Amino acid sequence: MKNSLVPVKNAAQGGAAGFPSLAQLTALRAWYAGLDARSAVVQYLGHTKADGQSSRAMLNAVRRQLAAYAHTRHREDLASLILHPARERLERARAVQHAIDKLRNLPLPTPLVTDAVDRWLPTRAARALQAFGIHTLADLTVRVPRRRRWWAVVPGLGATAARHIEAFFAAHPALTARARALVVVDTAQDVVPWELLQVPEDVDGSQGRFRAPAATCTLRARNDFEAVQAWLSLHEAPATQRAYRKEAERLILWAVLDRSKALSSLTTEDAIAVDST
Repeated sequence: MKNSLVPVKNAAQGGAAGFPSLAQLTALRAWYAGLDARSAVVQYLGHTKADGQSSRAMLNAVRRQLAAYAHTRHREDLASLILHPARERLERARAVQHAIDKLRNLPLPTPLVTDAVDRWLPTRAARALQAFGIHTLADLTVRVPRRRRWWAVVPGLGATAARHIEAFFAAHPALTARARALVVVDTAQDVVPWELLQVPEDVDGSQGRFRAPAATCTLRARNDFEAVQAWLSLHEAPATQRAYRKEAERLILWAVLDRSKALSSLTTEDAIAVDST
């Protein structure tokens, strides 16, 4: 059975957010109770039946509509149950009825930064992101829309998928809270306070490419933030500290957001790139 909707015409097509109408559900229940498809449709959906549309196709459309609704609630288990082979309708009737009752009261889920990208984004976009090393929404928050063509570095992503991702984040602003903590703001503060920087672990420098081994390192710094703090402490003049701190913050932001790297992992190529920005 193909996972595409066969439209059921007219005003009986369904309630809010794609949930089937009462008439559609009544016809479906009658079919599960043992009534043949034609009788169920004529009795409960006859006024919506389009010329040439079979009764079985209409009931299958309602089932697929329910399955699609289940997918929006991330209940693939219920969707799979509802899309059982037609010949199993009697033995599946009670379980499907319970599934319908459960779906009716399920709210839209809220995305979490720990969710995998393929749970929320189109399959093709998710695969491109995963191939690039971006597996969760948390990974994505430090890479999405810092520049007009932020997506160009991700092979196979493309502008259309990028716009979809940007729209998703715009619809769920809480997901970008971590990214906003890293972004330079255009207010009297000039930049986000240094103490509030929360750099994701994979780019915080704790495993930086050019960090000295812990056994031979003379600093106790565990990451780039602490290493820069130690470096700043060498400058006694407050004005010098402020100036250096501002530039250090900006370099960390650039490394994390534009290069997807820790400060201690930047290469000569990165240095050339920063000069050209």
